[in-house]
Formats: sequence, C-alpha cells, structure tokens
Amino acid sequence: MKGVLDRRKDASILVLDGATSGTIEIDFRGTIEDVLARLPEAGNAHSRREPAGGGFSAKPAVPAVRSWAWVAREITLLPRHWDWLARQRGGASVAIRQLVEEARRTGEDRDRVRQAQESAYRFMSVTAGNRPHYEDAIRALFSGETTRFEKLIAEWPKDVRDHAIRLAEKAFHREPQAPRR
Repeated sequence: MKGVLDRRKDASILVLDGATSGTIEIDFRGTIEDVLARLPEAGNAHSRREPAGGGFSAKPAVPAVRSWAWVAREITLLPRHWDWLARQRGGASVAIRQLVEEARRTGEDRDRVRQAQESAYRFMSVTAGNRPHYEDAIRALFSGETTRFEKLIAEWPKDVRDHAIRLAEKAFHREPQAPRR
C-alpha cells in the first residue's frame, strides 16, 4: 500500500477492521519502517507500537487494573429506585451488580446480533453502497432474512460478498464459517 501511495499522489486507501468494520487510521508518512512501527497491534486498532524516536505507545496511560477490582462511578436514580435498592439483601451495590449481571446474561444474544448487523452494515455501506440490491440487502440483514440476503448480494464481487456474509452470520444466528476460497 505504501508503494502505491508513494507512486500515486491521488490514491487513497481505506483500511477496515476485519471484525467490526470500523476504520483503522494508518499514518503512511515516512519510510516503510516508520509506517510499520506505527501500525496498530493485532486485536487493538487503537493501540500503536512505539516507533523509534517517540510517537504512539501501546502502553495504557493508567496501570492495568485486575478484573476483580472495584470501580466507583456515580449513577442517578429516582428516589423510589433508591428506596427499592435499600430494601434489597446486601444493599444497593450488591443489587445493582446482580441486575447488571442478569441483564448481561439475558441480553448477550441480542447484543451479538446487533453488533454483527452493525459491522456488516458498516462494511457494506463502504464497499457496496452503490452495488445492485444494496438497500434491499440491508433490509434483509436487519430483518434476519438469511436466504434473501445471500440471494441479493450473490452478484457482488466475490471478496465483498464473502466478507459481508461472514460478518452477517452472527446476525442470522449461525456460527461463523471458515473463510471461503
């Protein structure tokens, strides 16, 4: 990519995260070594390796906190909510933690579907927004119509179609398949 940008000043490159379809900013200035030093680490598009001579750091600004540590935050509730929490066994903090855990358990599937839909939508908007049947494919994606979705994007370029299907699989309540060749 760096070579293309160096040769063609009018060229631009868009890099997307393969799982979320979020854009990944890459600074292509300098040598190839400079660019590589600034690349985000795998699995963390917001973290960058420390290049020679300074720049971005993969080290968090705050030391890592163990997963069992407590984090204090403020919440605003109505008086009736505080009254109810005060009557719960263990008090407000225990009750809120239990409510959050229950919501996480019961909402995981819905969240997984929503995240898959959003990822597929972002990818399709960027790569296939002007392709035939794009809008109908988006409707099929959000309404859970797997067969219709796949039929509508069947004529799209193979790499775009296959990646859109791979991103959408969790939205259609299927386990992801291995990449197609």
